[in-house]
Parts: sequence; structure tokens; C-alpha cells
Amino acid sequence: MKRSLMLCVVLSAFASSGAYAQADLAKAKNCMACHTVATKLVGPAYKDVAEKYAGQKGAEDKLVQKVLKGGAGTWGPIPMPANPQVSEAEARSLVKWVLATK
Repeated sequence: MKRSLMLCVVLSAFASSGAYAQADLAKAKNCMACHTVATKLVGPAYKDVAEKYAGQKGAEDKLVQKVLKGGAGTWGPIPMPANPQVSEAEARSLVKWVLATK
């Protein structure tokens, strides 16, 4: 029983630190200049992106390309610029985090 409880605590710590790491990456790559987790800023809130794309096949790949190349029209008239400072691996990691946002 103690072992199971300890395993749960350790796994929870890893899961939380992963979420914090992604938030730190989003800040470091300037994503948070236009987005927040819960409310619209310049761009949509991450929770709204997660809700819109929930269960859609190919959403992750589509959003990775939007992060890298930019996009326009999906969330209103303000375009999202390309992000050359973000690698494809970082974009994929960020998109996975965004899509898991509730």
C-alpha cells in the first residue's frame, strides 16, 4: 500500500513538472506575449484552442505548422506570426501541452 501511494506521488510530481516545464518553454519562446492559459489576450486562450481541436484527427500536426509558419483567420483578424525561434520539436511539445489544457 505504501509503495503504491509513493508511486502515485512520484508520478504526480513528474506530471506537474512537465506542465511547468512547458509553461516555462512557452514563456521563453514568447508565446505568452499573445496567449494565456485561461483567457483571450491577443490570441486565443490555450484552453479554447484545446476545446476547439479536441478529438480532431491531425490537429497536432496542423497546430505545429501554425506555430512554426504562422496563420490567419481562424481566431479573428489578427494573424499569428511565424516563430522561427521555435524548433519543430519544441513546437510539437508546446502543442501537446496546449491540447492537454483544460
